[in-house]
Amino acid sequence: SCCVDEVAAEHAGAEAGLHYGPACLSPCGKLPVLHIFGQQPLDVGRCAEVFRELYPDRQSRVVVLNDVVYAPAMGELERQLCPEYPNIVFSRVVCGDPPGPAPPGEVRQFGRRFPVEAPGGLQDCAMFYVGAEGLALTSFMLTWNRCPFSSFDPTTGCGRRETLNVNRALGILGGTLGLAGYLAVLQHLRELLHWAGKRSYTLAVGKPNPAKLANFLEVDIFVLVACAQNSLLDSSDFYRPVVTPYELELACNPAREWTGNYLTDFRDLLPGACAHIELPPAVPAAEAVPNISLITGEMRATQLCDPPASQLPPSTALACRDQTQALAEISPAASFLESRSWRGLEQRLGATPVSKAVQGRRGIAIAYEDEGHEQ
Repeated sequence: SCCVDEVAAEHAGAEAGLHYGPACLSPCGKLPVLHIFGQQPLDVGRCAEVFRELYPDRQSRVVVLNDVVYAPAMGELERQLCPEYPNIVFSRVVCGDPPGPAPPGEVRQFGRRFPVEAPGGLQDCAMFYVGAEGLALTSFMLTWNRCPFSSFDPTTGCGRRETLNVNRALGILGGTLGLAGYLAVLQHLRELLHWAGKRSYTLAVGKPNPAKLANFLEVDIFVLVACAQNSLLDSSDFYRPVVTPYELELACNPAREWTGNYLTDFRDLLPGACAHIELPPAVPAAEAVPNISLITGEMRATQLCDPPASQLPPSTALACRDQTQALAEISPAASFLESRSWRGLEQRLGATPVSKAVQGRRGIAIAYEDEGHEQ
């Protein structure tokens, strides 16, 4: 995994973590972490030659990004190119969030840190990536989509100009429960869906795959909360769409408009972040747009806000109601769940007879010890 498994570390009572291999450099919430990226060989001379071919203008403004396994060789590449290109900038790998806010003109994102001195900001710069095609490059291209990208693949020694049509490396990867701000964004998404009149369920399924999510047919759409690289999930094989938190914001928050920028880091959506946008005031029920369920074809509630005190029945009229039945009246998904014969793990207190523990079978499923065997 590219994310630090902070949950497993807590189970072991760890006070710090060592993370080996590829890393998305998403900050952890609780444990200090030391990253061991490893080191892959890089033909610096060939890389510099490809760079000169892609950028013949020596005044080009270019930001050099790299996969973490090629970080040790970036110093030599910088010594070869900086005398020829006065406007070239090399990014630095940063583990964790640097203390304090970023100074003006400095970009801190995806575990990278670099200054931008172009008059028009980052959009006036080109990006040169040293590394193979993958989720890291796709995340950079989606977020900085106003910058032209090119790359050098050290394994093949070839360079090319990148587009999102060329770069198709999208894998099915799961989220993590160890990122800083994970619980905050879950709460933010719940509030957003509640404001939009949508019933939401929080599921912890580990690594998502079509078979797992097919168990929840009453869900119209899934939102994957994961790191910037794992959020890019190809859902073409899934029975329901799987979107990112930013895409959910675009759909449910009318105050957020599509500007051409794409956010893969969910922390940019939280209060206090540069890209956070407050929800507008709630729309009165009389002015709300009708909401039709795609499951039943019937109209459903558009606001899940609690009714005012004046509309509540008097205390003498209180009656015991089944929670699932009450929820089904305003949620087609809950109505669908109510019709199931199996609804998941239930306590059923007092309804299950008490029995003593018994010894289970021994062996493997193909041949238990207490079963007869044919000759």
